[in-house]
Parts: sequence; structure tokens; C-alpha cells
Amino acid sequence: MTPPASAARSFDLRVESVDHVLDRVERSLDTCLDRDTVVRKRRTVGAQTDRGTWVRVEKRAVDRIGVQGWNGTECAARLEGVAQPAWLGCVVWQDASEPVVWRADETRLLPGSPVGAAVLGGDPGLPDEWWQALNVSLDALATQDTGRIATPDTVTITQSLVTESIRSVFPSDFDTTIERWVPAHADLNWANMTAPTFSLFDWEDWGIAPLGLDSASLWASSLAVPPLADRVRRERRSDFRSRDGQLMTLFVCSKILGPSAHREDPRLEPARHMAKQVVAELQRTA
Repeated sequence: MTPPASAARSFDLRVESVDHVLDRVERSLDTCLDRDTVVRKRRTVGAQTDRGTWVRVEKRAVDRIGVQGWNGTECAARLEGVAQPAWLGCVVWQDASEPVVWRADETRLLPGSPVGAAVLGGDPGLPDEWWQALNVSLDALATQDTGRIATPDTVTITQSLVTESIRSVFPSDFDTTIERWVPAHADLNWANMTAPTFSLFDWEDWGIAPLGLDSASLWASSLAVPPLADRVRRERRSDFRSRDGQLMTLFVCSKILGPSAHREDPRLEPARHMAKQVVAELQRTA
């Protein structure tokens, strides 16, 4: 079976030429991009403008736009009590040469630098004030209203996805039904937060998700640094103590321990250890 044209070819903006795209963004937003500040990722490119703002350009296949759309940064702009760079505007267009769509969002500059990579290899030494700001924002986020559904790893999260992911690695007999669904960033890791001033960015995947998804995701990205992982669990203990938080712990562990696990991943052993404890607790309280 031949895949749809939009799915037949993958792309990687780290190696593709994007000069023509940046030229169009400059014309559309009436600004100049500082090419020395360009940050390239697989599906996004970002750069600072001559007016002291940041532009993030994303490329998506047409069949990946979906009913929800991909205006996460724009929709997140109305969130109250969540520390994030202010959204200023955007431009969207369909490519004439291939079945993809481009979107450029302009925001204020981040108040600091990203804490680190998605998975940290060392303790960033964050002050208590930073952790307090994290808690304020995550708690505020969970009280918001939205019609968006979270898409962690670009996949829409559903009860069936949670169950299938957990059962694929932890086949023990316990109920995997999620009780509370709340708004979540859905891509909470150390590359999407700033320090020393806390701010949360990259909102393309946010939406309704099981309680505890963000806390569990941040914990999983900290596992290579045990004291940091422990700090995450202490700071977000109300999430981790909840039944939904326990299920989200297994959900993120299933990604670390599943078929695509890397033998050299330093998170393997701590993930196995925690998963064993959580499974035993869920069985005990069943």
C-alpha cells in the first residue's frame, strides 16, 4: 500500500535548506532575523529578530495538522498564571512544492536560557525560587479550561493509549482507568524551561491529559541524575501520590523500558526500580 504523499517523505530541518523559508518569514512579519542566532531542530527553526523578539518556524505534513490544528503557542497565550513568553502573532502558509504547511510564531524573548537538554546528565543547581515558580505555573495550568487534547510525542493521548502503553511493558492485573483529566504542557522536559528565571515554552502539544503527566515526564527526564529526580518527586508529590500520577509514572516508564529501549540509557535501572514499586502499590490498593 502506497502511503499518502504527505506521509511518504520525512523531513529534518537540521539538514534541509531553510533560507527561502526564513526569507518569507521576514517579509511576512516585516522584520529581519539574526541568522547568527538560528537554532535548528528536526521540525522547527528559531531565530531572534531585529526588534528583540523570537520567531519559531515549524514544518508539518498536511495530514499531521488534524482537527485540533497546530496553534498551541497561540492558544496557550490566554492561559492565566503560567509563566511563558508573550505571543505576538503568526503567519501560516501551505508550501507550493510539497504537501506541507509552515507556521511562524513570534513571541517575546525567553527570560533566560533553556535549563539543558531534554534529558539531563547533571544537576543544574536550581534555586528554591525556581521550583516555586514551576509549581505555581503547573498548578495554575491544571485549573484552566481547553478543548485541546494533549499530544505527547505528537500522538493524541487517550485512555486506550495509556492502557496499551502500560500493558505492553507491565502486564500485571490492575486497573489503568484514568480518573482526572486536566490541561498539561505534555512535553515537559529540561529543554522547554528556562533558568535562572522560570518560563515554560514550546506549547505545540499542550491540552487535556491525565493528571500527573507533566510531573511524570519531568521526573523521567531527570532519572540520569537521581537527586534531581528525587527533587521532582518531592516538589510534585501531590501528583505522584495520586492514582493517576502512579499510572502516569508507569506510562513514562513504558517509553523508557519498552521495545525501543537503549541498553546504555542511564535511566533504565531507576525506571525499573520505580515501576516495580508503583505496580506493587497499584495491585495492593486494587
